[in-house]
Amino acid sequence: MPFMKSYAITVVGGAGIVGREFLKILDERDFPVGRLRLLATKRSAGSTVEFRGSSITIEEASSDSFTGEDEVVFLSASGDASRQYAPLARDRGGFVIDDSSAFRMDSGVPLVIPEVNAHALDWHRGIVSQPNCTTTPMVMALYPIHRVNPLRRIIVSTYQAVAGAGSAAVEGLRAETTAALVGRHEPSGTQKREIAFNAVPQVDVFTEDASTKEEAKMANETRKILDAPDLAVSATCVRVPTFFGHAMSVWAEFEHPVDPDEAREAIMNMPGVRVVDEPGAERYPTPLDAAGNDDVLVGRIRADSSRAGAITLWAVTDSIRKGAATNVVQIIEEADKRGLVGPSA
Repeated sequence: MPFMKSYAITVVGGAGIVGREFLKILDERDFPVGRLRLLATKRSAGSTVEFRGSSITIEEASSDSFTGEDEVVFLSASGDASRQYAPLARDRGGFVIDDSSAFRMDSGVPLVIPEVNAHALDWHRGIVSQPNCTTTPMVMALYPIHRVNPLRRIIVSTYQAVAGAGSAAVEGLRAETTAALVGRHEPSGTQKREIAFNAVPQVDVFTEDASTKEEAKMANETRKILDAPDLAVSATCVRVPTFFGHAMSVWAEFEHPVDPDEAREAIMNMPGVRVVDEPGAERYPTPLDAAGNDDVLVGRIRADSSRAGAITLWAVTDSIRKGAATNVVQIIEEADKRGLVGPSA
């Protein structure tokens, strides 16, 4: 897409798995970067990252890190870091995009998937939040039906790759698998339980109602993005021993009955979604298919035999790309198109 200008971009969490993928996607999409700064914790400060033939030295993030020259600030760190730095970067003129859960449910902060609710960017007040990496693929798969036939209820079970917990979790799975293959149990500590050859039904901490925060995020964020406060959502989030690619089984009921062929056609026409659904040829998407891919892949679209008019589907996405870094780049692109970034915004 044509851009209005090049941007001075600052990344907090530039040493992390999402931060590095963000740089890769900027390059892939030929995004015009005028100046790039990478900030991280003291532990990572001083290390370097290559970007377009230049070696960028990572700086230690602090309250004094942000100036009026930081036009776009991407926060890919902890919620505490986001709460500390996002207002500072915003108040100094930055267009801030936050990847944590810190501002997702703030009524004054848009929660944006560009293919679904880009219009929400128009009322941003300097900070934009992006959804959890499981919310995005589910909403993108269901939105093309919802916009003409509103959702009533969603029941979803996720099968989440360890990359969603960061690079340490990827290395943890690799180490645990190596040990398990020779008969040893050596938990890496990156998950709540040993993850190699296992499935762990806890992503994030438990809440008072015995759900986890990850499950609550899926429900609450979906309602906000779709502007559907009364939508019933039940989620069970599970970590599985895959490296990249979150998968999910989604059951959905709408105001009016939905035929699977009707659903399939609607989903096929949704930007950013690709249908891979040929049961006769045993074609359906898997996490390996999603890894390194920006599309949400959807298959196994079928009628639910227990509830007339409801449908069931299977969706997978790369949690580090469309679930995180790609969505951020698309938010910047959309904001650029709308003239929402910079002094004149």
